[in-house]
Amino acid sequence: MDGGEVAREELVSGRVLTVPNLISFGRLALVPVFAVLIVQGEDVWALGVLAVSGASDWLDGVIARRFHQVSRLGQLLDPAADRLFILVTLIGLSLRDVVPLWLVIVLVSRDVLLLCLLPLLARHGYGPLPVHFAGKAGTFALLYAFPLLLLAEWSGPVGTFASALGWAFAWWGVVLYWLAALLYFAQARTLLRPRRVAA
Repeated sequence: MDGGEVAREELVSGRVLTVPNLISFGRLALVPVFAVLIVQGEDVWALGVLAVSGASDWLDGVIARRFHQVSRLGQLLDPAADRLFILVTLIGLSLRDVVPLWLVIVLVSRDVLLLCLLPLLARHGYGPLPVHFAGKAGTFALLYAFPLLLLAEWSGPVGTFASALGWAFAWWGVVLYWLAALLYFAQARTLLRPRRVAA
């Protein structure tokens, strides 16, 4: 481990009760609320919850970096909340025929593959891999796409514009999401290769 890695490791604390973590817990608590709203067709309230979730996602990252409150728990909670919102939104929109089933399969299968990678990394003493910029960008694109696709259900020019923009974000999200998966697999291979050679 070089000096840069040591310095980065020192910035990550083992604290649990931090402001960013409390915000992340709040985002997780909003997931079932959002699920009920979207299934019941309460689109305005569902959009409001998505807006609050997106703003809190940005806010907890800013607070964590500015006030040196980056924690190991926060590094797990933040992407977990993102994944849950994406999963719940996909299922809800699919049940309402807003998005096709293939989109659900493409996105969920990527997360399942990465989930299968975690036990292998853990067996060799590694935790979850750090989030790549491509993964974060893909997540943001998808989280922008879903409210727009929800707005696309409205009639008139607003719905037409939202549909075009929403699908543009969705396609970018899919591409970046899978690009990040390839980067994760490449990183895991680099980490595990010395172990295989030693064995």
